[in-house]
Amino acid sequence: MKALVIGTGGREHALALALSRDPGVGEVHVAPGNPGVAPFAERHEVDPLDGEAVAALAVSLGAELVVVGPEAPLVAGVADAVRAAGIACFGPSREAAQLEGSKAFAKQIMAAAEVPTAMAHVCETREEVEAALDAFGAPYVVKDDALAAGKGVVVTDDRDEAVEHALACGRVVIEEFLDGPEVSLFAITDGETVLPLQPAQDFKRALDGDEGPNTGGMGAYTPLPWAPDDLVEEVARRVLQPTVDEMARRGTPFAGLLYAGLALTSRGVRVVEFNARFGDPETQALMALLRTPLSALLRGAATGTLAEVGLPQWADGAAVTVVLSSAGYPASSRSGDVITGVDAADAIEGVDVIHAGTGLDDEGRLVTAGGRVLAVTAVGDDLAQARERAYAGVAEIGFDGAQHRTDIALAASQGE
Repeated sequence: MKALVIGTGGREHALALALSRDPGVGEVHVAPGNPGVAPFAERHEVDPLDGEAVAALAVSLGAELVVVGPEAPLVAGVADAVRAAGIACFGPSREAAQLEGSKAFAKQIMAAAEVPTAMAHVCETREEVEAALDAFGAPYVVKDDALAAGKGVVVTDDRDEAVEHALACGRVVIEEFLDGPEVSLFAITDGETVLPLQPAQDFKRALDGDEGPNTGGMGAYTPLPWAPDDLVEEVARRVLQPTVDEMARRGTPFAGLLYAGLALTSRGVRVVEFNARFGDPETQALMALLRTPLSALLRGAATGTLAEVGLPQWADGAAVTVVLSSAGYPASSRSGDVITGVDAADAIEGVDVIHAGTGLDDEGRLVTAGGRVLAVTAVGDDLAQARERAYAGVAEIGFDGAQHRTDIALAASQGE
């Protein structure tokens, strides 16, 4: 099978790498991709937001499966254009992708499906914002209603900061703060059958100890030894299946990757947010342990035959991903800094260096080209060994202004 992955980031690199190792896949193409995919995939230039261009590329390549990675192309309807060209496509329609494209819409769906989530107000004026902040109190949770590349959420005790963020966004969702640890649970669905993956946890704050501003994610690990044994079953029953059923009932079936960001609160599981695609950096850790051929899951979702695939199977052990970000991230990012040591890190047993914000300069050198630059992912017999290998890989890599957290999966590896 020929597979085409659309996108440039770490998620797309990880998916393409997993497909390249899949015995059912003969060729992997990535568009536009990044320099890291060159050893196992062919890159092509395309505008990921241009559905007609993506579909034309897929037709010209003879692709049998297209995987749309990022949220913006899904919200723009790229998956619809590919399907209209007669090619199986993994990714929800424009209408279904509104589960991520609009947080207010997601709240409507959760209410209709009786999915447990935080209480919230949708606000468009300063008066509405201030009333909602007063109603919920600190810590204040303010979310841009629209897509914001992982930077649309502010959680703060500073009321002025909360108001400022809300007014800068326009339409916002203001929620009650949810206590307890957060968990990411992905599910692959064809709009009817729902196959949950194993849970992962990511680290949103920029600095050790969960300090600093929110980011797109500074690291992740899986599995979660501390999670309740029935977590996956409960979330599938109370969150994932009801959401998929409600979308189908409305005539906009959701087929693709449904990502539930969860808080395990003192009052039980609550949904923090939905995403309509694989999350980054959890995808890197999950793909490292997935043993079911990825193409079977993605094609099953794209063709309505997921019930024939069966529950995903996982390797024993653990996986840890540590993100290296560029100077200034997340407020800004710096490009053009030369990156060294990637090959040495890749050579460590159990380690894959996944590229995200990388490029090549005029001399062909690997350089930074975004906020989150690389994600060093390692597998091990347990979290402690996976952590050791991941941070050994991080130690090999250098570029000016490089930042990373030193505590990814630390507490869990110590039995906390």
